[in-house]
Amino acid sequence: MWTKTERFALWSALSVLGGMGVGGAGAVQSAVRHATAPAGRGSEPGGTQDSTRVALEATRGELAVVRLQFERADAIIGYSMQYSITADLAAAIYDVALSEGVEPALAFSLVKTESNFNAAASSPAGAVGYTQILLSTARLYEPGLTKRQLFSRTTNLRLGFRYLRDLLERFEGGSDRQLELALLAYNRGPAKVQALLDAGRNPQNGYSTTVMKSYRRKS
Repeated sequence: MWTKTERFALWSALSVLGGMGVGGAGAVQSAVRHATAPAGRGSEPGGTQDSTRVALEATRGELAVVRLQFERADAIIGYSMQYSITADLAAAIYDVALSEGVEPALAFSLVKTESNFNAAASSPAGAVGYTQILLSTARLYEPGLTKRQLFSRTTNLRLGFRYLRDLLERFEGGSDRQLELALLAYNRGPAKVQALLDAGRNPQNGYSTTVMKSYRRKS
């Protein structure tokens, strides 16, 4: 269990990692000073009000960014604690998942199931890295990619999540059924899953159940 002190320390570290600043607070103070300052001589009617309105709008925008940064930090801390992984790895999975259009909760569950967060994981079939993606599959997105490059954390996460995103878009049905088939295709291959469906057979092998169980628990 993490103590409140440890959680706060990790949050503080993530604040630096995520590029958090105090610009929002400074902008608030600036806007308040601007709003309360008397109009100078020769200023046009309404000029002070207009400039104050602009300053307040800018402040709201900056505060919205700060709020998103806080939410990101809190989510990363949560995933780091849930899966007992470093904040740096949790941040990488979280950010890459969002950039590839995959729910972070699903992304973490996938990586947990595939590699147990082991960057050096490999399978007899040749799948490697966090997302256990095959080199042949990765090359569909980046021709010429080497196996060594596929062990790169960012590259492995990015291509694995992109592949999952494509599978989610490939299969139809309700959201749960679509997710189930996409996960099974990730594990068994889309051609195999489609062939079983066309033959009227159930492609279920338990893999999707494992991933979805952890995903639903976090969601």
